[in-house]
Amino acid sequence: MEERAKARIVIDDKIRHGKPIIKGTRITVDEVLGALIGGMSYEEIEQEYGIEREDILF
Repeated sequence: MEERAKARIVIDDKIRHGKPIIKGTRITVDEVLGALIGGMSYEEIEQEYGIEREDILF
């Protein structure tokens, strides 16, 4: 995994059954990708999930 992604993504078996999450949250990478695929803008995702643009652009 790229260094930039390692700073933003965490995998912990005790959080969300080991799915990759945005560091400091319980938001999974799958949720962010699903929101993007569903047509949400970066701004909408930031507001909806309480994350930063850098978390989306990992």
